[in-house]
Amino acid sequence: ELEKLGLGDDVDLHVYEVPVEYQTVQRLIPALWKKHSPQLVVHVGVSGMATTVTLEKCGHNVGYKGLDNCRFCPGSQCCVEGGPECIDSIIDMDAVCRRVSALGLDVTVTISKDAGRYLCDFTYYTSLYQSRGRSAFIHVPPLGKPYSAEQLGRALQAIIEEMLDVLEHSEDKINCQHEH
Repeated sequence: ELEKLGLGDDVDLHVYEVPVEYQTVQRLIPALWKKHSPQLVVHVGVSGMATTVTLEKCGHNVGYKGLDNCRFCPGSQCCVEGGPECIDSIIDMDAVCRRVSALGLDVTVTISKDAGRYLCDFTYYTSLYQSRGRSAFIHVPPLGKPYSAEQLGRALQAIIEEMLDVLEHSEDKINCQHEH
């Protein structure tokens, strides 16, 4: 749905479906970062438990015990051996949540600090590690429970536009501080 809507002429949007497989994630995420060198990667995952559109603040390195779609689980139960326990996104998710909520969309947006220690969290951590925090993860509920594809598409469009705006302004501040 987001691919149909796009993100305006200034943003190159690349959409990939990531299989629910630990080993594929470990290969694919670094390859996509290398191929595109993006300003930001936003992952979107469906959660059967979600009733809102949920912005995840951080990814976790350890605690992966569930088997993936290939019946595989990392023996180490972690994403990156020796990596930090938790990596936060450089995107201020609280600010994004406030800004999107103020737009009055017909979708509720919330914040979470735990993406669930399965492939969503594994993907997020892998991407955060690869990008030094230049990633985001959004959990959405299953279609129709309660939102339509159109509602979710519009919500994702608004969220990503706000994320890019927040990122741009935070980088302006960083650059400004370096000049003084």
